Amino acid sequence: MNQQLFEKYAEFAVRVGAGVLPGQTLMITTPIEAAEFARCCAKAAFAAGARDVSVRYSDERLARIRYEQASEEALCDAKPWVERSYLDYVEGKGGASILHILGEDPEAFLGLDAGKINRAMQAARNAQKRWREMTMKDEIAWSIVAVPTENWAKKIFPDLPADQAVEELWQAIFDVCRVTGGDPVAAWRQHVAATAKRRDKLNAMGLTELHFTSANGTDLRVGLAEGAIFEGAASRTPSGQQFIANVPTEEVFTAPHRRRVNGIVYGTKPYVFNGDLIEGFWVRFEEGRVVESGAEKNADLLRTLLDTDEGSRSIGEVALVPASSPINRSGILFYNTLFDENAACHIAFGDGYPGTVAGGNAMTREQLLACGVNHSVIHEDVMIGAEDTRIVGKTADGCEVEIFRDGVWAL
Repeated sequence: MNQQLFEKYAEFAVRVGAGVLPGQTLMITTPIEAAEFARCCAKAAFAAGARDVSVRYSDERLARIRYEQASEEALCDAKPWVERSYLDYVEGKGGASILHILGEDPEAFLGLDAGKINRAMQAARNAQKRWREMTMKDEIAWSIVAVPTENWAKKIFPDLPADQAVEELWQAIFDVCRVTGGDPVAAWRQHVAATAKRRDKLNAMGLTELHFTSANGTDLRVGLAEGAIFEGAASRTPSGQQFIANVPTEEVFTAPHRRRVNGIVYGTKPYVFNGDLIEGFWVRFEEGRVVESGAEKNADLLRTLLDTDEGSRSIGEVALVPASSPINRSGILFYNTLFDENAACHIAFGDGYPGTVAGGNAMTREQLLACGVNHSVIHEDVMIGAEDTRIVGKTADGCEVEIFRDGVWAL
């Protein structure tokens, strides 16, 4: 692992990803295996003028023991102090920015009771409604980055020794996150500008529907929410603090109308849900809701996802990602949504982003629902883009415009 690139990646994650400002506290959540990277990020944060750094560690092995051994009642007993501890930093002196470091084993909870895990996670999300709302509405600056862990690397490169697999994954992450060239800040500045140009072009069209088709059988019409706007790459808090929520990111995304999605769509990449894999899936929509579904592997797990709550059978996001993206060109299946969703067009079951409708961040939940923005405790991105994906947009005056041809931008 190139130490210089390691440090540049950490500095970029802090200064540009989370967008830490002088006087703020940087809150880091990280798996224990990524402790060294978390320490490097802490140094970068203090160098950027952070007031303090707070780190919270997670342990998948311990989590597996709890899901296997603890009662469901105990797992669902989510304590309010957890949310309060986050809010104390955000509401405290200088405010806070958030950096989430990922490095999960894609099959960490393989073989466990998927329903039990989902209900426990749902209880945790319900206990953090205000915190989730703040992040969904971009009220605070937050970013997600990933670092290799041994189990994750071995899943991607099963034929390599563990240390070599980790090394290969480091290089892949540096490549797709625009770190390899040695100046990620400049590379991302250029990428953000290019994405914004594409976003603005789509917004100028006044689209009301996107029609996805591909040879695998996908034929999906996604009506857009009232006042839908496209977003992409960088975001800003109400005070103007810029951040990049997902590193990497290649998407331009918007809000579907929760009652105007119809047709069938086939997944093009496996999806990791609660530490297990759903593969070869398909879903059929009628008037915005999934009415039928299936999968080659873990169809029951897919149904568990879809039955999480009232809003989980509808989608809250539709995202356009060309097959020419660096992640897709790498030829690597990462088994990690942060990366794989940026290799292909995707939809997200569950919650929608308020900022993807005009004025949405100032709306109440009821106003957002009236616009068609979906609501749920989950937001699960699944990949639907293929090499031959065609997307035709419909405008308010009934005109059609080809947006994607053969999996890439046609604009």
